[in-house]
Amino acid sequence: MTHAVLQKTIFLRAEPETVWAYLTDPERLAEWFHKPERPLAAGQKLEMFGTTSGDLLIWGEVRVARPPQYLEYTFTVKPMGDAVSVVKWTLEPVPGGTRLSLLHEGLPQGAEAFGLILSLDSGWDEHFDKMRTALHETVDA
Repeated sequence: MTHAVLQKTIFLRAEPETVWAYLTDPERLAEWFHKPERPLAAGQKLEMFGTTSGDLLIWGEVRVARPPQYLEYTFTVKPMGDAVSVVKWTLEPVPGGTRLSLLHEGLPQGAEAFGLILSLDSGWDEHFDKMRTALHETVDA
């Protein structure tokens, strides 16, 4: 059986340090994802709140934070029940910017979980588009 793992990569016109801010700084995260109350740092609780609702949407723990190369945290949302997945971000400098890769693993498996997988897959695509727009507006300003 193939495990459900989401893998995505985008290229951004910004240095890794700038992209890192968009992955860890509450104000920057709020521009494209959800807003934590404090910057993401290793050993800290992860709590992401809806930018309009204020509701707790994502929770977990930041396992690793090596600026500006690698960020890893556990990731749970209400539709996952008790399941805990892991999100891993890798930032690589490339000529002209940064290659940002996402690996989201440990997701619920099986046909009954496929709707959740589709939702997360689509959600990450939407968030990546928002990140690219927000980051490039800042860099190009």
